Amino acid sequence: MTIISSERILIIEDEGEIANFIQTELQCEGYQTLHVETGTEGLLEARRWQPDLIILDRMLPGMDGLSICRRLRESSSVPIIMLTALGASSDRVQGLDSGANDYLVKPFDLDELLARIRVQFRLHQPNALRELFGADVRMDLRSHEAWRNDYALTLTPTEFDLLKYFLENPNQALSRQQILIGVWGFDFGGEDNVLEVYVGYLRRKLETATAPRLIHTVRGIGYMFRAPA
Repeated sequence: MTIISSERILIIEDEGEIANFIQTELQCEGYQTLHVETGTEGLLEARRWQPDLIILDRMLPGMDGLSICRRLRESSSVPIIMLTALGASSDRVQGLDSGANDYLVKPFDLDELLARIRVQFRLHQPNALRELFGADVRMDLRSHEAWRNDYALTLTPTEFDLLKYFLENPNQALSRQQILIGVWGFDFGGEDNVLEVYVGYLRRKLETATAPRLIHTVRGIGYMFRAPA
């Protein structure tokens, strides 16, 4: 017997064969699905249908995937998995920086896609905890706002998730792989520097002359979130 899940997945993909394959497999897994072929339709249905997760091609007619991500992130934190043939490190960084939560390169393995969907649902399930505190940083998990002292921080969704992970794991030497899996749900591989890029972004927004460093490099391991001495 197939159990119909309440989780709804919107597929924005202009390659019909790929879209039909993904949609069929997701329905077999019990997810409710909706497929559209253009970026314009995708943005409309993302707002109208209110999916729980979006699988998004990057190269689309009407509006590209990067633009869709940016538009959605103006008002939504829905998990987005970008599915694309563009696999260079710079392409991954662009996709994640536009607001995608994950980035999978075609051709892809179905089991890996399903695993990444499950990761996103685990990471974004409703959380009774409203606020996180660490050192002089405070985060509101419902409004997606963050402050250091009384100064509001302007964070992208990925920067917010990275800071949240650090606050949830303070005073620990966290490996690169731990952080990548904890924040993005997967490990890019040793040749990519997406974690270093986002740590740099976050440091620039957290640190001032009167607000010293909180995210420390642990040589040979990764990073640690620690309050100033």
